Amino acid sequence: MAGLRLATYNVEWFNALFDDQGRLLADSGPSARYKTSRAEQLGALGTVFAALDADLVMVIEAPDTNGKRSTVTALETFARHFGLRARKAIIGYPSETEQEIACLYDPDRLSVRHDPKGAPTGSHGSADAPRFDGTFRYDLNADAVSETIRFSKPPLELAVTTKGGTALRLIGVHAKSKNPHGAVGRAAEIRLSIENRRKQLAQCLWLRQRVEGHLQAGDSLVVMGDFNDGPGLDEFEKLFGRSGVEIVLGTAPDPATRLTDPHATMALQSKVGLQPTTARFYLAPQKRFFEALLDFIMVSPDLADPDLAGPDLADKAPVWRIWHPFNDPALAKIPQLREAVLQASDHFPVTLDLPDVI
Repeated sequence: MAGLRLATYNVEWFNALFDDQGRLLADSGPSARYKTSRAEQLGALGTVFAALDADLVMVIEAPDTNGKRSTVTALETFARHFGLRARKAIIGYPSETEQEIACLYDPDRLSVRHDPKGAPTGSHGSADAPRFDGTFRYDLNADAVSETIRFSKPPLELAVTTKGGTALRLIGVHAKSKNPHGAVGRAAEIRLSIENRRKQLAQCLWLRQRVEGHLQAGDSLVVMGDFNDGPGLDEFEKLFGRSGVEIVLGTAPDPATRLTDPHATMALQSKVGLQPTTARFYLAPQKRFFEALLDFIMVSPDLADPDLAGPDLADKAPVWRIWHPFNDPALAKIPQLREAVLQASDHFPVTLDLPDVI
């Protein structure tokens, strides 16, 4: 395979498909997917991962790591069962939830290590891009008093080297959800939604500080995962002037300071009309599906390289793809794969092909 393929994939409650020993629960028991057995979800996931054929997959909501369970064991068992090239797993700091950020990669083409940046912090925290398992201080309420922010799912920072010797920095992200879970009544929902958005934005500001450090160092950087946010996604964005995605991408006029994701750019430029989406949720009260753009693969200017957009170099330009079962014509033509994508998760995979990276 020429070039390099990276993928990000949020797998809904992947953890529920394994026992404490990391063995597959390929049985008729219910999965977390509506009217889907564990065997059916596992089979669908195997089909999707095989079709992706990625060199590296950032797995969002990966199986749990705790005193009894191992993310690495579960993912490597999954990869071995389905014969995947990306068969080696790595995790960073375990999360406070049953949803980890992990990575599956092809060890024949890549060497990968957990390489966190930033200084560790105590409970007091730091306003200067601390390590992602620490505490960040930021004035969320604009009242001259800084609050402490933590990631329930600390971003996964990886140092990656390709077989050809190219060095990349990868950051896997699962930012805080803005949904007002647990709120009772409209007023409580609004208060909690605003509070959650503030925290989500603070996490994105923390990420942006790390991004700026890598750009200043001249690193080839990829930031990928589920941001639980997107340009124009909800009415609360107007209160803060910009989305968390815009913050991480960068808003300064100098292109050397900005990351690139064409799907985010499309959403920013098209306030009405067609927009890309990466997730599909069923809303029971309305009895219909809702789609959103939540998953991104952002790259540094050297990887995006707009000079490669000319026709003579089109074969070397990076290619982003959302594996949407209805909006991707090539995928829609394969019924088995289309149905597998729908059955496997409430998010769709996103891939990035870097033809010039080997």
